[in-house]
Amino acid sequence: MTKRLSHETPTSPAIPKRRTVVKAAAATAVVVPLATAPLAHAAARTSAEGPAFLHGVASGDPLPDGVLLWTRVTPTAEAVPGSGKGPDTTVRWEISEDRDFSRVTASGSTTARAASDHTVKADVRGLHPATDYYFRFSVGSSDSPAVSPVGRTRTTPAHEAAAPGVRFGVVSCANWEAGWFSAYRHLAARPDLDAVLHLGDYIYEYESGGYPVSEDVLRAHAPLHEIVSLADYRTRHGKHKTDADLQALHARHPVIAIWDDHEFANDTWSGGAENHTPGTEGDWSARQAAAKQAYFEWMPVRPATEGTVYRRIRYGKLADLHLLDLRSFRSQQTTVGNGDVDDPERTLTGRAQLDWLKQGLAGSQAQWKLVGTSVMISPVAFGSVPAHLLGPLAELLGLPKEGLAVNVDQWDGYTDDRKELLAHLTDRGIKDTVFLTGDIHMAWANDVPVKAATYPLSESAATEFVVTSVTSDNLDDILKVAPHTVSLVAAGAVKAANRHVKWLDMDSHGYGVLDVTAERSQMDYYALSDKSDPAATSEWLRSYRTASGTQRVERADQPVR
Repeated sequence: MTKRLSHETPTSPAIPKRRTVVKAAAATAVVVPLATAPLAHAAARTSAEGPAFLHGVASGDPLPDGVLLWTRVTPTAEAVPGSGKGPDTTVRWEISEDRDFSRVTASGSTTARAASDHTVKADVRGLHPATDYYFRFSVGSSDSPAVSPVGRTRTTPAHEAAAPGVRFGVVSCANWEAGWFSAYRHLAARPDLDAVLHLGDYIYEYESGGYPVSEDVLRAHAPLHEIVSLADYRTRHGKHKTDADLQALHARHPVIAIWDDHEFANDTWSGGAENHTPGTEGDWSARQAAAKQAYFEWMPVRPATEGTVYRRIRYGKLADLHLLDLRSFRSQQTTVGNGDVDDPERTLTGRAQLDWLKQGLAGSQAQWKLVGTSVMISPVAFGSVPAHLLGPLAELLGLPKEGLAVNVDQWDGYTDDRKELLAHLTDRGIKDTVFLTGDIHMAWANDVPVKAATYPLSESAATEFVVTSVTSDNLDDILKVAPHTVSLVAAGAVKAANRHVKWLDMDSHGYGVLDVTAERSQMDYYALSDKSDPAATSEWLRSYRTASGTQRVERADQPVR
């Protein structure tokens, strides 16, 4: 959720809603090469010389016995993303446990068609659990084929296996025009990850100079206008996958992705979006369908029933990963300070998805229950009175009962869903639940209180780790100030009003690395030196963990090794 600044002035009233959170608080490595030698004869080929792989390769949604492979072929020079041009092209794929493909495990072929924007997927099965594989694609004659870059992927442990540990890279909010994707490069350089979780805002829908404003644009995306049609969304996805750091990430690790609002339009809900005007931008259902079609074409994600991304991936007996879709079924956002946030008729998840999540959590045989949620579940409220007084005052004034929520696009805007879910965790005695979140362009480590007003005297139902943005504007970018100029005061105000918030960083761009063992789940937070520098370095910032059985966050002294 991000609104644009106006074009007239960076401090105009049209400041994004997400930014209201931090403003209210203030008021109160080099990538390891992957077997490129066998491809030397084809590496220089471009679409002008025949079929070519200009958008890299990717894998995703791993299983114990399989994985989804992805690429796009450009069959002719005019067959650019979104063009609808170019002939049907047979694409061959192969997967091997060897980098040099001396022993091919499986192979096959599929057809790249203009109807799917010449993207292809191969849902490979029959693989071994917890195993590294290498894969590639090719087109053309066997004598002189065009061959894709080589990708590496990894299957998950067998469902009944006692996996000793699992480690994920965690990212969110990558705005092309706001900076370089160095976070992806640093994650691609790590050999120790089982997968990378992308928690949404993989692309942004705005016109060039819409967000950030034109003077802050570091590189122009395509198309230059706001994306509305199927061709537009395809073009924008295609532009992103020309980024070298993004290609490196996808080539090195399987990516497990969910969407947030900007894969569609700002503040998306089931029937529309803040950044959609039916009179001039057409019917919302048509735009939503176009965005979903392009997403499933261009992302290594298995299409789910009814065009949703909520699904579950298991890592042996150690962890279940429950992935949510918080855009397709939600009610329209209400306004800040409106008691409608407590209305039980309003929903963030939709009834079917919430029941699916509750059943999955209760029935999980895994020790850790990880929940990928695109927006923050921990309450964040502000006021001039202590947090423990906000509840009674809200009752008298008809305000939200957990305090004056300032970001109603999050779970704070749909408190009945949150109340039901947290009650389910406590009533069923479900332990070791960790929410993994993006969206808000800041890094957080939170307990998730059952009753925020009485915390820490009341219990915590779960914990939450929120990662900052890859490039999208944070507090410093919005206010155009040096790091820590206002953020220390703002973070202090947030923590004073919300005692379940253990740590908050408003200054950094970067990524997280989540390491899960039987004893604990730990998030290491990494910050980039400068998002405007394509060679930005990465530095460990801080680590937080939750020990098994505690439902509480504590600081860790060092990152996992």
